[in-house]
Amino acid sequence: MFGKLFNNLKNGLTKTKNVLTDKINETLKLAITIDEDLYEELEEILIMADIGMDTTVEIIDRLKDKIRKEKINDVELVRPALKEVILEIMTENDNEKEETFVSKKEVMLVIGVNGVGKTTSIGKLAAKNKAEGKKVLLAAADTFRAGAIDQLVVWSERANVDIVKHEEGSDPAAVVFDAINASKSRNVDLLICDTAGRLHNKKNLMDELGKINRIIDRELSDAKKETLLVLDATTGQNAVMQAKQFSDVCPIDGIILTKLDGTAKGGIVISIKNTLKMPVRYIGVGEGVEDLQEFDAESFVEALF
Repeated sequence: MFGKLFNNLKNGLTKTKNVLTDKINETLKLAITIDEDLYEELEEILIMADIGMDTTVEIIDRLKDKIRKEKINDVELVRPALKEVILEIMTENDNEKEETFVSKKEVMLVIGVNGVGKTTSIGKLAAKNKAEGKKVLLAAADTFRAGAIDQLVVWSERANVDIVKHEEGSDPAAVVFDAINASKSRNVDLLICDTAGRLHNKKNLMDELGKINRIIDRELSDAKKETLLVLDATTGQNAVMQAKQFSDVCPIDGIILTKLDGTAKGGIVISIKNTLKMPVRYIGVGEGVEDLQEFDAESFVEALF
């Protein structure tokens, strides 16, 4: 049923498993009855895995409901019930109808603050899509962060894809405009734009992203466009706060969650999905290109448990 990707995911979630599922298993082994004390212990474990207070309360409430409705009184059946509840939360609203686009062209705007692994994620996305046979072009529109353009150039060479860049400090929207023209003339399938994430200056960021979006809507009106926010899983609940702040600035279509393998706070995936109602689109569970995986809730919960 599960192959190499699943094993990478399972290995990547080892630290979270140690904090979450191993502790749940220990607690259930020692429990004699399903009572308030047991629920309190489970609650504590979920909070420790950075699932967040609100989401934890919801999970426990749903678990109590399920146990009551299904008349579960065997402690051994609590674990599969909890697994079902978490999967339920992770897959809610996932079947909402996908928009269909006239054109096969795609534009990805990738945003995120410094240090979250934004450029690396873009490089891995470029390599992944190129391996799938798509023609990919990168736009180096994060023009204000020192070294961002050079870093993206390195990744474009690694992934063997073209890049459009201007001088450091130039107008990001102008870079995107040139990249769109290049993508048309080179018949590119996917244009990935590295854009800034200066959250401390929301007004500038809002103006900049607004301008970029207007150019894309005007010049590539029939393309599928999505804005992906890169978050660092190791920052836990701070990542949720960051996502909230970014969503005040612009609509976000999905999350790329990096460094899941380096943290015991993998519960953040559940927290993001539940509190922000934003889909996690990709997760990073290692250094390799193949370790940036498309997120699948079922595989995630399976690997966790």
